Amino acid sequence: MKGVQDIVLVFVGGGFGSIVRFLLGRSVNNLHNHHFPFGTLSVNIVACLVLGFVVGIADHRQVISPAARLFWAVGFCGGFSTFSTFSAETLTLIQSGFHFSTVLYIILSLVLCLAATYGGIYFGEHS
Repeated sequence: MKGVQDIVLVFVGGGFGSIVRFLLGRSVNNLHNHHFPFGTLSVNIVACLVLGFVVGIADHRQVISPAARLFWAVGFCGGFSTFSTFSAETLTLIQSGFHFSTVLYIILSLVLCLAATYGGIYFGEHS
């Protein structure tokens, strides 16, 4: 029965994460009229921060249960993060000739998402 419960946790968390991703990405993109994918970048940074925080409080401080970790880390963050969208938008930038924006997007995504994950773990461990 535990396997079914785990699947339900991931399913519900993933659905919740997908809805939040859609709403946050759309909200950020509605703030500007530029080809740069600020919505996806913002979503990915927040997803990394949340994932880092969950890992910090689950693995390092053991504050939340394994079921809660599964819901948030695998379900919510899995549904919330958007690596496939990042890849598609990167290719669109390349095909549209926005080479500086392409390089900037890749560098910002890597550096800011790693920093957000680290920051989340730090806050999770020290909160």
